[in-house]
Amino acid sequence: MTDIMAQPIATEGSTSVPELQQPFVSKWASRYRGATVEDLDPPAALSLNPSDPISLVLLSAFERDYTHLTIVDSQTRALLGYISIPQLQARLERGEVKPEDEVRTAMMRFRRKGGAKYQVITMTTPLEELEAFFAGVATAGQKQDFAVITDENRRFVLGVATAADLEEFVKRRPA
Repeated sequence: MTDIMAQPIATEGSTSVPELQQPFVSKWASRYRGATVEDLDPPAALSLNPSDPISLVLLSAFERDYTHLTIVDSQTRALLGYISIPQLQARLERGEVKPEDEVRTAMMRFRRKGGAKYQVITMTTPLEELEAFFAGVATAGQKQDFAVITDENRRFVLGVATAADLEEFVKRRPA
């Protein structure tokens, strides 16, 4: 699990010790009541290969009503990146990619070099932590659209969760 640390911030007109920024406070914590990612009941992941055509990505996503698909190595099944369907559609409309192009031309690759650290999201991750992930707590405020759900060792992609999935869970859960 990732610890969420308070970061020192300077306040306007302060010349002394900076105040500490408040830790992340979940806006829906009272609704979660100990729920984890597993309680979202995420659908099984649909992973494609970099050599698959973009037309297959679109067909697969629309058949399952998915907004993000993971891309894995065809040999090792290692997670390589993802493809965002809304972004892909925009690129198709602009003529940047074609339906017959390979997925590798449109996918977003995960950075493995340079010490990039990824927060592991598993089925046992508390929903408060998932909400903090979407809010960008661990990424200096850069909000995240989705989370890849893996096993503890990050060997298998189990599913994908979106902020919309979390909001839907809260709507269904009594106050």
